[in-house]
Order: sequence, then C-alpha cells, then structure tokens
Amino acid sequence: MSLTLHGIGIGGGVAIGHAHLISHTDIEIAHYTVRPEDIAGEVTRYDSAVKTARQELEMLWGSIPDNAPTELGAFLSLHIMLLNDHTLSVEPREIIEKRKCNAEWALKLQLDALLAQFDEIEEEYLRERRTDVIQVTERIFKTLAGHDMAMHTPAPTDRDSILVAHDLSPADMVLFKDSEYTAFITDVGGPTSHTAILARSLDLPSVLALRHARSLIHEDELLIVDGVNGVVIVNPDERTLTEYRARQDEWTVRQAKLQDIRTSLPVTQDGIEIELFGNIELPEDTDQVLENHATGIGLFRSEFLFLSEDDLPTEEEQYQAYRSVAEQMAGQPVIIRTIDLGKDKIPKWQEESDAPNPAMGLTGIRLCLAEAQLFRTQLRALLRASAHGKIKLLVPMLSHVGEVKQTRRHLEEVKAQLRAENIPFDEQIELGGMIEVPAAAFTVEHFLHHLDFASIGTNDLIQYTLAVDRNDDAVSHLYDPVHPAVIRLLHHVISTCNRVGKPISMCGEMAGDPALTRLLLGLGLRRFSMLPARLLKVKEQVLSTDLAAIQPLITQLLEADEIDGLRQVMEQLQA
Repeated sequence: MSLTLHGIGIGGGVAIGHAHLISHTDIEIAHYTVRPEDIAGEVTRYDSAVKTARQELEMLWGSIPDNAPTELGAFLSLHIMLLNDHTLSVEPREIIEKRKCNAEWALKLQLDALLAQFDEIEEEYLRERRTDVIQVTERIFKTLAGHDMAMHTPAPTDRDSILVAHDLSPADMVLFKDSEYTAFITDVGGPTSHTAILARSLDLPSVLALRHARSLIHEDELLIVDGVNGVVIVNPDERTLTEYRARQDEWTVRQAKLQDIRTSLPVTQDGIEIELFGNIELPEDTDQVLENHATGIGLFRSEFLFLSEDDLPTEEEQYQAYRSVAEQMAGQPVIIRTIDLGKDKIPKWQEESDAPNPAMGLTGIRLCLAEAQLFRTQLRALLRASAHGKIKLLVPMLSHVGEVKQTRRHLEEVKAQLRAENIPFDEQIELGGMIEVPAAAFTVEHFLHHLDFASIGTNDLIQYTLAVDRNDDAVSHLYDPVHPAVIRLLHHVISTCNRVGKPISMCGEMAGDPALTRLLLGLGLRRFSMLPARLLKVKEQVLSTDLAAIQPLITQLLEADEIDGLRQVMEQLQA
C-alpha cells in the first residue's frame, strides 16, 4: 500500500531507492543496589565506559573522509567535549557513590536531571545541545552494555539504498559519508540541526522531521525522497514512479547544466552585477570557494579553529590559518568573523556555562570584550595576516553601538603594538558588524556610523524576530523567512545601508536558498554569502532575473499583511 509522509526537505533533488533501516538497539536500563565494597569497582566501570566512548569518537574523528563537510569534525568535537564535561564525566560517579546504585542508573538519573533543565528553556541553541546530550549518553549506555555503537550499513548492492533512521548523530554521519546511500530520511531534526547542515553540505536529497517514518517504513520497501518539497512516498504506484523518474532525470540534467555557468559572471538580465561569496569553517574549505568561482569569502567562521583542540590556539597558529586563506584567495576579499563562541559552540578548554540561557548571555562580541586577552590575541593574528591578502573583520552578535566602539579601541591598541614591533599589517583593514539581533536591525543606521560594512545573519535574526525555536518540531513550521515582519525588517536594513552607502551582505541560510534569491535581489541585496555547494544554484537565479520586471511584485510583498496573499506573490516571483 502506498503511503505519503511530509517533513522538512533539506537536500535538493529526488532519490528513488530501497529503504535500509538503522537502529541502535534499545537498552533496558536496570536499577540495582551495589554493595559498599563494590562501589569503587562500579565507578571504575563507568570511567572505563566513558573512556571507551571517547576513544570511539576520537577514532571516528580521525577517519573523517577528506571530502566530508568540515562541519562534521566540529560536531564530533562537540560530542567529545560533552564526554569530557563535568556533568557526564564526574557527576554520575558521585551519584554511584552517594546512592550506591549501578552505573547505568546513575547515568539515567543524571540525564533526566539535565533534560529537565533543557525543558525549562525555549531557545534554539540549547535545544540543539539537548539532542547532543542524548546522543552522547546513549553511547555511554551502550558501551556499558557491551553493544557495538557502529551504525549498521547495508552490504554493497547494485541498487540505490536510502537510509531511514529516527535520528543521525555526527558519528553516524561519518559512516554515512563513507557509504553509498543516495538519500536519507529521519523522524526528527529541524532546518538548522546538525543533520540538516550536513545534508546541505552533501547536497543529497533528504527529508527530516517525518516523526514516524522509522516505525512506518519496512526494510527494503521502495521509496521516493523528494528533497525539494519535503515529501517521502512509500511503495509508490507505477504512475507516481514514472512521474518522479521524469523529475529525477530533469534534476540530473539541470545539475549538469549548472556546470556551464561556473565561470559566468553573476549579472542580472538587466545588467546589474551581483557578488556571490562562499562561507567556510576551516582553511581547507577554500578550495570549494575557488572551484565555484566565488567573488571571495563572505564568512570565515573563525571559532571552528577554537573547537577542535584541547587548548586555545596560539596567536601563531591563528595567524598561519588566516594567512593561508588570504594567500589562497590571492587578493579576493576574505571576511573573517571574530570568535563567536557560546550558544551551542563550547570548546574543550572553556568551562561549561551555568547561565540559565547562554545564547542570550555572554556570547559573540560580549564574550570577546569580557575576555580581552583572548580577543586581542585573535586581533593580532588577524592584523598580521592582513599583510598577505584582503582580510576584513566581522563582529558577531552586536546589540549596542558601544560594543563597536570598544572593539575599535582594542583594534587601535593592537595596531599600535604591531607598529612598535615593526610588524606589517593592513592599516586600512575594514571592520564590519553582524546584524542578527532585532535591536541592531532596527537601529542599523546608528551602527553604520562606526562600521565599514554590515552582514545580515538571517538564522538568528528570523528566530529572534518571530520567537520561534527552529529545532523544535512543535513550532519549527512557524520559522518563516518570508513572514511579513521578516521581509520588512530585511528591507529596512538593506535599504538603510544602500542609502548611506555602506556595503551590506547576507551570510545566513536565506542567502543560499535559490527560492529566495529574487526576493532578496528585489529588496536591494547585491552581496550574498553561502555554502559553496549553493553558489551555482543561486547564480542561476541571478542570471535569469530581470530586476525591473520583478519590482511590482516586491512592492506587493512589502505591502502584504497576511501570509496567504504573500505566498501567492512569492509563487509569481519564482515563476
């Protein structure tokens, strides 16, 4: 019997293949009392399980394929960091000693306590960390039980296989990347979950948040995965299968044609030049940017240099990383965001925050200004690297103009140090600011008096504007980049920057969504920055757009006050 499931489409295109279900066998958690003379042995058993789990993750981290998305390593590092954290490495041991219970029960009690804390906080970044904690504790549970944590992949076959799972951890994704699956689907996951980010990087058809797919689909059933529309069809009839095979062929032809525009300049049909930049996490990502003939690097997330090691990277290590990217780009712009730690990115060397809501606490530029030595070390490395290319600085999470003024004071003092040491740097290095908090968006003109350019971070700006947790399945459908409030706020920021003559770019997920390219062009955006895998699809939209022709539709969008009418105009805009 045919069955249609609806979720969140992530990877583009259509895949047709047979289901392969994966599952980590559920563990029944027993509770029993441990004799006083056996407590030390039980603690040792727990320590051994944590150590084994850590070694497994470190082994996986070391076996990540060279062509895997760089985010994969960062997510695995996050899981290793959680295993090292006091809440999982120490507190369950204390529960064993205090309650005289077995290790599994102590870990269960600790997990319940942690999840209860997460349930009290409605914030995207901590919600995402909740999933990470569950996945890491599951690994410890199964190590205690003697289970093999490896994801079971099918034996090689001559037909396409589609992975079906309740959820996929970063460790699972390492094995997934090394297999021959053509698509994957999961019960859970939001548009910005780890799984979604990796799906976009892999550019494979995928659908998340299907809720009950893992229980409704059986092994080897024929599936259609429509990553464009977020649809999964189980056991399709011949008519549906024929239709989707035709769509699959059309998608394949279209992807091949994209290669024809790789070297084309991104210019609209009415002659407006557009700049398309790539986002990177690590220096080795630069190759993908160059391969797709991007204008430059619009966002180098420097914090990933701080996540993979046990200790802080030194000034020299940072300098070499920034210099490498600048030299590879050979004079093209390289916009490097200063450290954006906190939220869901906690390095091994930093203590876990006990703040009730870290994402709205000491994070981004706030953390940098509070940790002046950390910030100055990075500024020194960035300034030194600026002598080797066109580096620009970008400050995250701005909410007060005073934060920009303080940043400039630090920058000038570091410049003075380098001059005194006769170390070369770009005296005219530009300083930009991320517009990702509504307070900064509404008062953007005040910020522009102190900035050389601005960049819109839509991921946070949208969720803060709509008060929607993107990773909460119950409300993720309300996370809407074309909500009237979002469109008007973006128009305000873009038009203000254009009016005062300050460059404005966008580096959030919206910038890499080809379905939204014409909307953003119509709002006045001329600089886009995205995952390198998205560059050609966005360029295709740019090349086919006549800005003068779409302006009446943009006017209608800005005047729309209800969602349904807005959707109709968006359909016309994309036609």
